[in-house]
Amino acid sequence: MNILETIDTPVGSYAPDFELPGIDKQVHHLRRYLEKFRAVGVISMCNQCPYVRLYIDRLKEIQAEFAQQGFSLIGMNGSDGNENPTESFDNMQAFALMHELNFPYLWDPTQDTSRSFGALVTPMAFLIDKDGIVRYKGQIDNNPQDPQFVKEQYLKKAIASLFQGQEIHIPQTKPVGTSLIWRN
Repeated sequence: MNILETIDTPVGSYAPDFELPGIDKQVHHLRRYLEKFRAVGVISMCNQCPYVRLYIDRLKEIQAEFAQQGFSLIGMNGSDGNENPTESFDNMQAFALMHELNFPYLWDPTQDTSRSFGALVTPMAFLIDKDGIVRYKGQIDNNPQDPQFVKEQYLKKAIASLFQGQEIHIPQTKPVGTSLIWRN
């Protein structure tokens, strides 16, 4: 497994625009999402990560809860599919079908977008407002293992605060998960 330096887009700065293929065989542009939605949550994820599997239902719930308010979640797989074939585009499609994802799942084959965001682990959340500013990044909540014992729902609180025009009290948390698989 390779560890590679990331650019690490800080909270309060513009999110890197992207043009990435989705499992729906369409090309997805962040700019177009920002024209359509009040906020976008980009989740660095992959198929084989045990943390992603623990969070997948919670991510689907977040999408369902905030969709009517103008929110879209986007899954982004930046792990190297050559190093780990379970991360291939075909396996992404199978993963999305098996888990009945209710949000787009995009492939970052060059890993440039993942690096630009500063994604370190899967899952890692980035909340972007309609102006393209990163307003939150880090953990989804404080308990990956058991949703019953979650005390802090970081991403949900950040989305709710953003939509209510309030300050996001915890704009960044240390991400917890599996390290991304970087290309050589």
